[in-house]
Amino acid sequence: MKSGYWTSLKLSGIIGFKTAMDDSGSDTNSDLAALEQWLGVTFHDRSLLEQALRHSSYINENPGAGQSNERLEFLGDAVLGLVVAEKFFRDSPGATEGEMTRARAVLVREDTLASLSADLRLGDYLRLGKGEEGSGGRRKPKNLARVLEAVIGALFLDRGIAASRDFILRLFHREFAKLSAPAAVDYKTRLQELVQSREQTSPVYETVSEEGLPHARTFTAVVKVAGKVVGTGSGKTKKSAETEAARMAWEKLAKPDAVL
Repeated sequence: MKSGYWTSLKLSGIIGFKTAMDDSGSDTNSDLAALEQWLGVTFHDRSLLEQALRHSSYINENPGAGQSNERLEFLGDAVLGLVVAEKFFRDSPGATEGEMTRARAVLVREDTLASLSADLRLGDYLRLGKGEEGSGGRRKPKNLARVLEAVIGALFLDRGIAASRDFILRLFHREFAKLSAPAAVDYKTRLQELVQSREQTSPVYETVSEEGLPHARTFTAVVKVAGKVVGTGSGKTKKSAETEAARMAWEKLAKPDAVL
C-alpha cells in the first residue's frame, strides 16, 4: 500500500464502521472483514485474527472461548523485531550495532506500538473481560501494543514473512522516516562511543554563550575531549547546541587520519 493509505480510507468513510464492542465482545464476520480492509490484509484463516483480539481477561471469564492472544503476541514481537532489524541493516550500512539497537528500541517500544494500534482502532475490536472493560482496557497502551503484536503474529502464521514484512513496513513508514532524518542521528552517542574507544574518556559539553531575547534565545555550546575543544554548535536550546557541537566533532574525529 502507498503511504497515506490508512488516512485515505478514514477520509473516504471506510473507517468508522465500528466505535465499540458490544457487551459480549463478539465480532461478526462483517466486522472482521471491515477490519481486514482497514488493515490492508485478508486472512485465509480468520480464526487467527479472532484469537489475536482475545485478551486474557476475556478467556478468564469465558474458559471455553479459545486461546488468548498472548502466544500470538510473543510471536508477533519476534517477527516485528526481525523485520525492523532487517530494515535498518539494509538501509543503514554505516550504522553501528549500538545505533541499530537503539533505533529498533524506539520503534518497538510500547508507546510507539500503542499509538499505531490506536490509529488502526484495534482497541475497538478487543475481546475483554468485564473488569478490564470497566477499567478502560480498550485504551490502555499496554493492551493496544500487545494486540498489535498479536495481529502481526497471526498474520505471520496465516500469510508468512513476506506479507508480514509488507504490513510492518507500511505501518511504520512514518516512524522509519523520522529515524532516517538527519536530526534523528544520535551524534552525541556516536561521539561518546568514538572518544571512549580511542581515548578511554568521555566528551564534556559546556554552554559558552546565550544571546537574544528571552523568548528567542540562541545558545552556543562546545564539546571538549581531554580539555581540548573539538566541536562548536549553536541552537535554540542547549540540547540542540550540544547536538550540533557533537555532530561537528564526530565528523572531524571519525576521519581515518583524525588526531586530537
